[in-house]
Formats: sequence, structure tokens, C-alpha cells
Amino acid sequence: MASAASGSFRRRGHALLSLLALALLMSSARRSVVAGAASPASRRLMGLYRPPLGDMLRYHDGAVLSGDIPASVLWYGGFTPAQKAVVTDFLLSLSAAPSSSPAPSVAQWWGSINRLYLSKAAAAAVGKSGARGGGNARVVLAGQVSDEGCSLGKSLKMSQLSALAAAARPAKAGGIALVLTAQDVAVEGFCASRCGHHGSYGGGAGSPRAAYAWVGNPAAQCPGQCAWPFHQPAYGPQAPPLVPPSGDAGMDGAVISVASMVAGAVTNPFGDGFYQGDRAAPLEAATACAGVYGSGAYPGYAGRLLVDAATGASYNAHGARGRKYLLPALYDPGTGECATLV
Repeated sequence: MASAASGSFRRRGHALLSLLALALLMSSARRSVVAGAASPASRRLMGLYRPPLGDMLRYHDGAVLSGDIPASVLWYGGFTPAQKAVVTDFLLSLSAAPSSSPAPSVAQWWGSINRLYLSKAAAAAVGKSGARGGGNARVVLAGQVSDEGCSLGKSLKMSQLSALAAAARPAKAGGIALVLTAQDVAVEGFCASRCGHHGSYGGGAGSPRAAYAWVGNPAAQCPGQCAWPFHQPAYGPQAPPLVPPSGDAGMDGAVISVASMVAGAVTNPFGDGFYQGDRAAPLEAATACAGVYGSGAYPGYAGRLLVDAATGASYNAHGARGRKYLLPALYDPGTGECATLV
């Protein structure tokens, strides 16, 4: 993104993060082995993170995704057409031209992934045979499939997510399979320790390694944890919930996790890209700024946001088809601060 666009970002000191983690959602990562492939990151809850001195979020010379990245969605369980549209319109917004929506926009937010992360990977790849990918990326909605009958049941283990991701059938290598589970589907660790997760699957003979992300609809199971600030928080300072832009707190909360997990899947798809801290428990582009949505954020307060005059809904980004979204701040590796759209 051009410097003029990036200049609209207002920055908040990274020191705020340790306080935020005490009272709000905290995303870190846990590495696991799923069908022989690595699963680097989850959006985890309520953890207190204290980074070692001098340990900053940086590039580890591994793979990132770039170019046109096809995103294929698997809807697991029951979703209404309106609920699906909240997510698919967000994905469409990622590939839109920055000028197609009023500022601040989802496209502008995604442009910061290119500027802060992927451009640095491309520069580092010059002369380094071990580095792969880099440059600009566009996440492009490639297709959708549904499993309304919940073929694997309504109580899933983390190890089953890779099978669901494979069923989403990304259009080509380098894509992302996005698995969305309905509000009555329980997933191991969901609500207790995570709102979403990203990892990889495949990598065996004749099966290229592919990235995936999973997010659950928290409306019935843990809206105070995974749909905050659109629901009263489960812990910490209590403040009135914000009005969700779509009118569905669960799905607007899910979009926050989708944004975080897609950002992580692109910048750290296989656990050796951009991350901070222990590789087994990394913080990534969006999860390093958990709970920060607007300038002035602090525990129990999402920050100064835009408000729709007609509906009273709070948001910080315009998207496709007139949508409004609340997106997480992105960590700036160059400054050590969280960059917000407003």
C-alpha cells in the first residue's frame, strides 16, 4: 500500500498488549501434528504473554503465500444465506481495488499485509535460495462447499480439521482452505483456548502442502469470548457491547477471527515465516495485537471506532457491497507498534 494510504494508520505502543491480554482475547499459537503436517497457529484466549527481551516479530526466511491466493470455503453445519454472505463479502473485499470502497477499507487493511510483511519477504528472498514467495498477494474467493449434515459429527477433534480442509478443495497449490463450523458444532479447544486456528495439511507423496484456517461461530457457545466487543465480555472490565455491523454478533465476531487467521496463514503458512516468540507458540501479524481495533484501545475498550449513523453499529472498515466490518489491528514489525485503520 502506498505511503499516503498507510499514513492513515494511527499507531499504538506494543506495550499495551500485555495489559490487553489480561482481560480480552489473546491469540497465540500451538504447534501440532495433523496428518503429518504442521499446524502453526491458533487464536487462543486469556493468555498472558511476556515476550523475551529483544524478541520481536520478524521474518524467519520461510514460506509465505503470494500472488492470487484462491480461498475455498467449507461450511460445516447449518448457516443461513445471510450468515454466509457476511464472510464471503469479507473475502471479496480482500481482493477489491482500494478505491472501490470508501476509506478506511478492508482492501486498505489487506494492503498493510503486503506492505508490512510480504514485500519484506520478497526483498529477503533475493539471493537466498531458502526463502520462498513474497511480493504482493490477493486472497480471491474461489469456491464454496457445504456439509450441512456434519459428516464427521458435531464434536470435532483438532486432528479432523485437516480432513475438512481437504474437502474444501482449494483451486490450486498456494491456496487456503477456510473451514467455518456452525454455532452448534463443538471443536476441541474452541472457547476454552481458541476462537480460530490455522495450519497446514498434505505434504506427502503426490500431495503438496497446503494451508488452511478454521473459525467457529461463537454465538451459542462463547459470545463473550469470541464475539467481543459485540457481546458482553466473559471476563475482565465490563462495558456495554457494541452493535454489530451485520446485526449478527456471532458472525461479525467470526469475521474478526477469519481476518486474523487468514493473515497468519498468508504470512506464516508453515510455521517458518513471520512470527514472534517460540515457534511452537508464535504471535503473528494480527494475533500480536489482540483486542486492539481502534486508536486509544485499552482493556475492556476496543478503541475509537466509526459508528453508522443509521444503525448505531461500530466498525473500522468498509467492504464490498456496502458492508462494514471490524478488523483487528496489525503489528508493524518495523516499529513494534499496532497499526489501526482509525
